[in-house]
Amino acid sequence: MDLSAIAFQGLEQGEVQLDKAAARVAGAGATSADGTSLDTVDLSAEIVALMSAQTQFSASLSILKTAGEIQENALDVMA
Repeated sequence: MDLSAIAFQGLEQGEVQLDKAAARVAGAGATSADGTSLDTVDLSAEIVALMSAQTQFSASLSILKTAGEIQENALDVMA
């Protein structure tokens, strides 16, 4: 099991989630040429998505830090 690969995958998933939520928020309130609203967005759901992405980033970074510590300890044992 490669902890670094798992962490990087988590970072990528968090980035995708962040990008999607940001795109939905940015597109909110857009209007067509005739003035009709093209899209509405549930801001509370998007805030939850953004917070979830933030948590995923944080957890993935913690995994990377732990993986680095494990590798350092393994090198210390070998030396």
